[in-house]
Amino acid sequence: MNAALFLIIGCAVLVVGYIFYGGWLAKKWGVDNSRPTPAHTMEDGKDYCPAKAPVLMGHHFSSIAGAGPINGPIQAAVFGWVPVMLWVLIGGIFFGGVHDFGALFASIRHKGESIGEVIGDAIGAKAKKLFITFAYLTLILVVAAFASIVANTFKATYTADGAVDYAASAANASTAIISIMFILMAILFGFFVYRRNAPLGISTVIGVIGIVVCMVIGLNWHPIYLNYTVWMIIVGLYIGVASVTPVWILLQPRDYLSSFLLYGMMILAVVGIVGCSPTVDMPAFTGFYDTLAPSGTSLGYMFPALFVTIACGAVSGFHSLVGSGTTSKQLDQEKDAKPIAYGGMLIECALALISVCAVGYIWNQYADGTTTTPTVVFATGLASMFSKVFGSGCYNVVYSMLILAVSAFCLTSVDTATRLARYMFQEFFTNPGETRETMPGWKKVLTNPYVATAITVVAGVALGMTGYAKIWALFGAANQLLAALGLLAVCCWLGKIGRNNKMFYFPMFFMLIVTLTSLVFTIKAQITGIMAGGEGVVWCYVRGIIGVLLVILAIDLVVEGIRALGRNKKAAQAAE
Repeated sequence: MNAALFLIIGCAVLVVGYIFYGGWLAKKWGVDNSRPTPAHTMEDGKDYCPAKAPVLMGHHFSSIAGAGPINGPIQAAVFGWVPVMLWVLIGGIFFGGVHDFGALFASIRHKGESIGEVIGDAIGAKAKKLFITFAYLTLILVVAAFASIVANTFKATYTADGAVDYAASAANASTAIISIMFILMAILFGFFVYRRNAPLGISTVIGVIGIVVCMVIGLNWHPIYLNYTVWMIIVGLYIGVASVTPVWILLQPRDYLSSFLLYGMMILAVVGIVGCSPTVDMPAFTGFYDTLAPSGTSLGYMFPALFVTIACGAVSGFHSLVGSGTTSKQLDQEKDAKPIAYGGMLIECALALISVCAVGYIWNQYADGTTTTPTVVFATGLASMFSKVFGSGCYNVVYSMLILAVSAFCLTSVDTATRLARYMFQEFFTNPGETRETMPGWKKVLTNPYVATAITVVAGVALGMTGYAKIWALFGAANQLLAALGLLAVCCWLGKIGRNNKMFYFPMFFMLIVTLTSLVFTIKAQITGIMAGGEGVVWCYVRGIIGVLLVILAIDLVVEGIRALGRNKKAAQAAE
């Protein structure tokens, strides 16, 4: 398969899906641009703050992207490019886009509150408590993992005698100083755009030039060399501050400017793929079981592995938390929901297709285990294609830009996840109609934004320093369970208000089956590990117990959801 043709066909299908299916969804759900959004009705200058559509798209896309649409498709490529392409396209248009758009739309009709509050309204208080608990614990795992990734991207390398290896640490030090300068530039951008009313177009041009300047300076001047632990503490302090500051001063401008890194990365990729126009060397289909296992561990059977491994490039539960957590509080007009949520998901699908082209170009290196780290595979494949078109001299520059872009999005995702976890923590202790002013003393303390943030940051950073990797294997199933529950929540809510919710039935039940099947395989593997004994038996118990709890949670919430759908159907029949 020619990589350029592969990408062009895939993107054309996504555009058609956006225009026709996305437009049909907006019509069926009753998107009404005359209704004021929570960003206006509840504006507080901190969390609720209307944002211009391009700025909010930058925040939303930067937050949901991270390394997910790169890692998942590259890892799932062991099944061949046909299964990956089909799941990315079908999943993105009919699963992920519906999920993201629905979560954002439901949230703006619920005062910008999280999907947990939507569940509370549509299904019941018990379901709300269960979902929020699960979502909060999942976000702690996200904070731990992404903070660790960022710290590893910034940390210095040391020689055997404990001295800094400056040559080996130069790339990481460059990434660190560029990221720091980028944050400072974003604060200035936010101040001038939102407090001095500087024109967005002119400010954007200056901001993009500033990104280039930051990169040039950072590649040539990088004086900060710190170890992993120190960087974890610094990242923890940063995300703590970033998650409680007004969105206009850091979150909106930084994510908006970050999005240009990703857009630039995707443009470079498209130029390289179309210009080089190579043949994708990977097989179209390798079989229903992963026997290749380039990283040393087999993914197992294609069902459910394909649908759990490729999350962010097709459907991801984390997206519903972003859409209903931060994006809904900044949406200026209801009509912006479709391009930001549905469109943002499909752009991520395009990035997933680009990732397939990257691994396909260096397939032999990947298949034999020579180059298996997804971000390295991504950067190596695309930089190689680009340099084949424009000369080998540009390889190192393009490679560094791609790695920097991925690192920037991991940093974006970690502070967004921290803010989302803070919202979840506060909502757990807040009853319907209750405010902080009317709460008992202990609740008032726990729901204080600074207290809730401190608890979240300490838990996430501590887990990141000690052993998140030991339970990370469960994240794929947990994330897709979130997606299934997000689909269930919006489905029940639409049924309650009398809107068409049939488009949710198949995606919802399919993702539940995928999740439960994956968890059963995981639990079985942990039982095998426990019976074998050995050093890691304690973590086998931990993963096994968490897996069982997730199965119980899923079944309980599904039962509650089916009951809610039944009540809604009876109410509709009575009304008729």
